[in-house]
Amino acid sequence: MGIDNRAGKRDPGPWLTVGLGFLTLAVAFSARATLGLMMTTWIRELGWSRSLISGTAATALVVMAAITPLAGRLVDLQGARNVLATGLALLAVGCFLLASTSSEWVFVIAFAVAAAIGFGLIATHVVATSVERSFEHDKGLAMGIATSGSTAGQFVIVPLIAYVLAMSSWRWSFLLLGLASIAVLAGVLRLLPGGAPRPAAALREPAPRTTLAQDLRLIAGKPAFHSLLWSYVLCGYATTGIVETHFLPYASFCGFAPLTSATAYGVLSAVNLGGMVLAGWLTDRMNRPLLLGAIYILRGLAFLLLTTATGSTDLLFLFAVVFGLVDYSTWPVTASLAASHIGTRVMGLSLGLILTGHSIGAALGAYLGSYLFDLSARYEWVWLSSVGLSVLAGVLVLALSNRPKASMAAA
Repeated sequence: MGIDNRAGKRDPGPWLTVGLGFLTLAVAFSARATLGLMMTTWIRELGWSRSLISGTAATALVVMAAITPLAGRLVDLQGARNVLATGLALLAVGCFLLASTSSEWVFVIAFAVAAAIGFGLIATHVVATSVERSFEHDKGLAMGIATSGSTAGQFVIVPLIAYVLAMSSWRWSFLLLGLASIAVLAGVLRLLPGGAPRPAAALREPAPRTTLAQDLRLIAGKPAFHSLLWSYVLCGYATTGIVETHFLPYASFCGFAPLTSATAYGVLSAVNLGGMVLAGWLTDRMNRPLLLGAIYILRGLAFLLLTTATGSTDLLFLFAVVFGLVDYSTWPVTASLAASHIGTRVMGLSLGLILTGHSIGAALGAYLGSYLFDLSARYEWVWLSSVGLSVLAGVLVLALSNRPKASMAAA
């Protein structure tokens, strides 16, 4: 339940934080996913190259990597309200620019600068840190529900965008995304409390004053940080880099219609929601490194389905179900391990650094996926590389203990 500030009464504020975080992530992650959906249309209508679009996606991920630690530091100091509001405003600007342009340079600026900075601010670590500090019990479940917005909107919004694309124009798709960003922005400004919430136990003592350099040294000195960081670099390659950028173009390459492809992606996202909530629930109840390692390894095995999915709608949707179960479900477990092994006081910054690694891995996946395809005009090596790196990520986290040693916790 949420932190209770009045005896005998339950404070609804924490669950309001969960709901608003869910909606904000739903809009932002859906906007990110549309790039792959639009790729074939832009190549046909505007004459843009696959390399331009993939390169812009990779650049956006690098920009996000630079912004993410800053967002984490800000949420540690100020709370989530201003961080999310600024990100939503920039996302709206980027979407409106995309809706109005046929220029390659404006496209790059809109997506790889304005929207990318917004994506860096509207991030799961901002929401997760706020939720972690707002709850005393069932933190994993609350975190799983709030951050599942990162995929929940995609099984509604992405098929809707595909429908608008088929019936009207891709420009209307980005216009609707911009309007959705403004609507959620209004809700965040009106309903989300300002300031950084602190657990009830921490309210009795003043928050320690430390510099950024001190906090970075503290984080870098934690072995758990390095395990979580490098596993998330590999995670970024396989998920955001490969699947978000190349799954829909691959489905088109296999001859599937845009609506069928988007529906499969929507199924993946729908299962993703359940996977995140289930992983959050399990985080409160079982050995977390074992859970996280199993998720990574199963994810790697799921990619083997795509090596034989050409022309088979059943296999396309089977991959969507299996991969959806283990796609974003790493996040509640990773965030919980960061809170217990690194510390809640620097949780935003540490998760921001971990997500920076994720973005770097994703940028490599987005670019190398196109490079590997261009070498052979086939996708097999794209999927096989994801198999190996996902299994390696699982091995890295299995070495962690479920709870930090007493000496490390005291430090």
